[in-house]
Amino acid sequence: MATNLFHLTGKIALVTGASRGIGEEIAKLLAEQGAHVIVSSRKLDDCQAVADEIVEAGGKAEALACHVGRVEDIAATFAHIRDKHGRLDILVNNAAANPYFGHILDTDISAYEKTVEVNVRGYFFMSVEAGKMMKAQGGGAIVNTASVHALQPGDKQGIYSITKAAVVNMTKAFAKECGPLGIRVNALLPGLTKTKFAGALFEDQAIYERWLADIPLRRHAEPREMAGTVLYLVSDASSYTNGECIVVDGGLTI
Repeated sequence: MATNLFHLTGKIALVTGASRGIGEEIAKLLAEQGAHVIVSSRKLDDCQAVADEIVEAGGKAEALACHVGRVEDIAATFAHIRDKHGRLDILVNNAAANPYFGHILDTDISAYEKTVEVNVRGYFFMSVEAGKMMKAQGGGAIVNTASVHALQPGDKQGIYSITKAAVVNMTKAFAKECGPLGIRVNALLPGLTKTKFAGALFEDQAIYERWLADIPLRRHAEPREMAGTVLYLVSDASSYTNGECIVVDGGLTI
């Protein structure tokens, strides 16, 4: 007997950092399940390319530029959603910054500020704005993309790891206070995934081989392999899942 647990027909979904990598695959999968997906990132042209692919495949999508590190962009984004759709059922906070790869003692203030502005402040106020809309309509689902580095700090990725640990606790804080409003908040913690964003880990062969040696599946993930967990977390299949941080890392953190 067929199940509709994963169907998202009639849902409005906003996915940030959706112009490539994990975000792109999340956007495409949610659209495949019937959601109208707002494909968002800093560059409108890149978002439009993904939205066009979704529409060509028979889905519903639109492109919307938003730099989540800028509070004015966040305000404009939610004003647009309120004016055009009047509701938001799903928010996937996936946009992230990781401008610095090196020893933690050499982190400069600009790299620190950019990472915190996007990964912490951006996720926080995107969730606040989405939460207000979801409260008014009686519920919704938020998913934050964190990282396994939230649990085990990555070598030469100090400030990034710190911000992703903050995302884990942010997820739980929102889940605790917004759960009574019918808003579920959960997180995805990806392991080693082949994206442009994670390029530094693949460009250094020694680092890459050390990662593989610690992953029981002995391979990296493809972006599409992260999307299924997000679909679960935003669908009725996870209707009693709240405040969870699901690790998808091939067994790395066992």
